[in-house]
Amino acid sequence: MEVILLERIQNLGQIGDRVKVRPGYARNFLLPQRKALRATKENLGYFETQRKALVALNDTRRSEAEILAEKLLGQVLPVVRQAADNGQLYGSVTARDVSLAVESFGLEVSGRQVQLREPIKTLGTQTVSISLHPDVVVDVTICVVRSMDDFANQQRRATETEDQLDAAYEVAEGSAYEDDDDTAYEGDAGDLAVEEEEV
Repeated sequence: MEVILLERIQNLGQIGDRVKVRPGYARNFLLPQRKALRATKENLGYFETQRKALVALNDTRRSEAEILAEKLLGQVLPVVRQAADNGQLYGSVTARDVSLAVESFGLEVSGRQVQLREPIKTLGTQTVSISLHPDVVVDVTICVVRSMDDFANQQRRATETEDQLDAAYEVAEGSAYEDDDDTAYEGDAGDLAVEEEEV
C-alpha cells in the first residue's frame, strides 16, 4: 500500500514522502495514528494545501521534545519490583512500566515512545532510550529495586563514591604540585652547593 507521510517516521521517510508499506502497518498504525494518508489524488491535493501547517506543527513538536529531553537527560528513575534472592524479578519491567516511572517524575511519555529491546528481568540499573520525537531520542537510567529505601541507599552510595573520587583526584593533583615544588627546591639546593664549591 502506498501512503503519504504526514510526519517524519524513523526508518521510513520525511513529511510528504510517498512510501510503500505493508497494508497491516498502514491500517493498524499509520492511518489510525494520523501519521499518513492513503496516496490518492484527493489526498495528494489535500496534503499540498496543508504542507506548511504540517511542517510548522512538526517543528513545534520537535522544540517541545528537546525541552523535555533536557529535563530527562541524566535522570535515574526507580522502578520497584519484588525479586528473588538472586536478583531475578517476579515478572518483568516493560515499556509501560518505564513510561509510568517517567510520569512519576512529572513528565508524560507513552509506552510506545520507550525503546526497550526486551523486558528487564533482574534487579539493577539499565539505560533505556526514549523517543520523544523522531529527531529527539534521550537516554535515561532505570534502576530496578526492591524498595524505595534500597533506591535511596544506592543513590547515597553513588554520591559518596563520586565524592571520594573527587577527593582522591584533588589529593593526587595536590601531591603532583608538591612533587614539582620539591624537585624545584632540590635543584636550587644543588645549584647552591655547586656555587659554594666554586668559591
